[in-house]
Amino acid sequence: MCDELTERDNAEALTSGAVSRRGFTAVTSMAAMAAMLPSPAHAVTVNESAVTIKTPDGEADCHFAHPATGSSAAVLVWPDIMGLRPAFQAMGKRLAESGYAVLTVNPFYRSAKAPVLKEGESFADPAVRAKVMPLAQALNANTHRTDAVAFISWLDGQKAVNTRRKIGTTGYCMGGQIVMRTAAAVPNRVGAGASFHGGGLVTAMPDSPHLLIPTMKASFLIAVAENDDQREPTAKDTLRASFDAAKRPAEIEVYKAMHGWVPPDSAAYNKEAAEKAWSRKLALFEKALA
Repeated sequence: MCDELTERDNAEALTSGAVSRRGFTAVTSMAAMAAMLPSPAHAVTVNESAVTIKTPDGEADCHFAHPATGSSAAVLVWPDIMGLRPAFQAMGKRLAESGYAVLTVNPFYRSAKAPVLKEGESFADPAVRAKVMPLAQALNANTHRTDAVAFISWLDGQKAVNTRRKIGTTGYCMGGQIVMRTAAAVPNRVGAGASFHGGGLVTAMPDSPHLLIPTMKASFLIAVAENDDQREPTAKDTLRASFDAAKRPAEIEVYKAMHGWVPPDSAAYNKEAAEKAWSRKLALFEKALA
């Protein structure tokens, strides 16, 4: 998960040239983010809007993008520690252009409206980390579960969502563990989960996300950052053993990329690895959400 050590790793990689400086280091506009992301080969026309969703703890501000006609399988997106922002709106729109109804949420709605960071603010700044870390730490296994139930219930009430098809969910950084808890919270609806440089998937705590795997019915993609694997080299093995024991399909791979390589506004953004992860996600959804 993002912390001072992650920022140190990424700074060292930038200095050594292991990470391209083409990636942004700060929050920037949706137009800039969209320009960095290739459009799908057969992109459909989409509608997108800001939506407000009632939950047991208040009202969550979210971004909803979906094909302009018909109904589609839904995907619930949990952003990284920097929250809902232009990069994730652009990613949500891109996924919608591939034929999905995509809800990208503000996980910090209890404390602040999105975006929680201003344009130009960067996770590299200690003051920014001091702002977002408490927001992440205020969430827990219970808030993850109740939010997942509320957001999926909202999706199932939308005309743009085909409720005969399973729902997918993706998470980045801290969102990885929320993906696993989402799959466990609503197992009969969630058919696919994808974690990208996810943090806290395997812990020694009794509420560790990996312990929920036997209750899930979803197929999984778990894309691990190289430096995360170096810090927790046994986590992938524990996940693989847990999925195998539960007889749940899971693609688990360590990518040659640093933590945070997928969002286009990350200092660690790695286009080649991000596109590989994107293609594997689409392959998973095509099969599991059919």
